[in-house]
Amino acid sequence: MTLVETAASTATLPKLDEEQQQTQKFVLTLSCGERAGIVQAVTTFLFDRGFNIDEHQQFDDSLRETLHLRTAFSGSPAYTPDMLEEEFRPIADRFDMKFSFHDQTQQRVLVMVSKFGHCLNDLIFRWRGGSLGGELVLVVSNHETHRAMAEAAGLPFIHIPVTPDTKADAERRLLELVEEYDVDLVVLARYMQVLSDDLCRALEGRAINIHHSFLPGFKGAKPYHQAHARGVKLIGATAHYVTADLDEGPIIEQEVIRVDHSYGPSTLATVGQDAEALALSRAVRWHCQHRVLLDETSTVVFR
Repeated sequence: MTLVETAASTATLPKLDEEQQQTQKFVLTLSCGERAGIVQAVTTFLFDRGFNIDEHQQFDDSLRETLHLRTAFSGSPAYTPDMLEEEFRPIADRFDMKFSFHDQTQQRVLVMVSKFGHCLNDLIFRWRGGSLGGELVLVVSNHETHRAMAEAAGLPFIHIPVTPDTKADAERRLLELVEEYDVDLVVLARYMQVLSDDLCRALEGRAINIHHSFLPGFKGAKPYHQAHARGVKLIGATAHYVTADLDEGPIIEQEVIRVDHSYGPSTLATVGQDAEALALSRAVRWHCQHRVLLDETSTVVFR
């Protein structure tokens, strides 16, 4: 067959329309009481609409008698999360499910930082490398320290000073920015201000904090000096959802690094920063990928 004949033959093949050429990816997450038939109901719902299951994870909590499920699936882009939620609702009502559907739209992330920039730097690096799982859209700080870092990455930087007299106004401004930038997740990347109970409630389930977590725990000034003085052998960090109970929200991820007597306070601080950056980036990625399900005061994380 000549080149002309090949071209003519190819031209006669039926063309796929846009819907046939594209595939949309979705994620379903749900939690409910344990009952027979839940997984069958979910898979039948997806099969009847021509979806293919790409990943399925579930956890049956025998102590609380609950089921937690995450199913990633793909198929027709004609569907939207709102359409799927509407069609799935009769099933959800039957099993008393708490559920949500998500498409490939990336979570929009606002990062808050004070004077320590290691977590912000790590988040920016992973975001620019495409491994963060979310889209950084704004950096907010109560100091000017990291303006250059944010702006060099092409991120808007907004300075909101905080004093005891201006705290309420600063938090109102933050909520305005969350609305203005259509923010899905607020990340406290070593933001050294305690959020008010009202702000914690306003951001419930969509704000993540990071802090050091030694064994034993050391509070107050110079925790790494305290750790060194006590001969600590493990340095750790905890990423958790923000609640009104300071540093006691549902835990998403923890990182622990072994140390020994040769580590001075400055070396311990460096190791601690590594642990904080690792734990926080994982927590942000898993949240943005809809892998974290709240379970009362704890979490189920489908890695």
